[in-house]
Amino acid sequence: MGSFRFVVADVFTDVPFAGNQLAVFTDAREIPEERLQPLAREINFSETVFVYPAAGEGHARIRIFTPTLELPFAGHPVLGTAFVLGGPLQLDELGLETGRGVVPVRLERDGSRIVFGWMRQPAPSIEPFAQADELLETLGLESELPVEAYDNGVPHVYVALRDEAAVASLRPDFGRLAALVEHGVNCFAGSGSRWKTRMFAPRFAVAEDPATGSAAGPLALHLARHGLIGFGDEIEIRQGAEIGRPSTLHAVARSPEEIEVGGSAVVVARGEFRL
Repeated sequence: MGSFRFVVADVFTDVPFAGNQLAVFTDAREIPEERLQPLAREINFSETVFVYPAAGEGHARIRIFTPTLELPFAGHPVLGTAFVLGGPLQLDELGLETGRGVVPVRLERDGSRIVFGWMRQPAPSIEPFAQADELLETLGLESELPVEAYDNGVPHVYVALRDEAAVASLRPDFGRLAALVEHGVNCFAGSGSRWKTRMFAPRFAVAEDPATGSAAGPLALHLARHGLIGFGDEIEIRQGAEIGRPSTLHAVARSPEEIEVGGSAVVVARGEFRL
């Protein structure tokens, strides 16, 4: 009988039962390959992480699974795993090996307790979104900025709405959305340093995500590229309130190649599968 231990953390929040849920199997060496996707599906969070010894220059290697597929990179799994591993390793900075290379994470502490982390994200590719007209028609929206696609390991498309109330009132047809687009769809509004976003990814079996770290960095870049903020300006992103999991993310694009996303996380549970 195999015994596989995991930790549950709420990410992009500093209080339990908010933010984005994450399961981290802290030692996945004995978990058979054919068990990884079923375990992620059984837990059914937006992502589950399996941790392995480092293969290269990082402190650990991680694999990230949604309920339906493996991802090369994702934001809240990297940050949450850094919080889970950073305590036992007693490190202020650690590198996590992902399918998009080593992602460094700086950890800030209050005494022995980790309270905040900043991850340096992979630089995204950028291109106009070819199905912009169909997407806007499906959402029943117009966009205040060009609709563009960014891919840092997870593909996202960005739609700018007129105000935060329009973001809050969205009621997407998830069936139509899943049939149309493989990207995560990020609908956002705000000004200055404060922005509100909602992210829909029904193709990934995530109808609405409470906090999307992989989308936060490209959002800062998108805003800077179109002149709504400056390069180097830090923004605060609020997400998840509509599904009862309010989250706070921080992001800064110092250049198209230098992007960081930050936030807090709290460990809320520990468990074990016996299979």
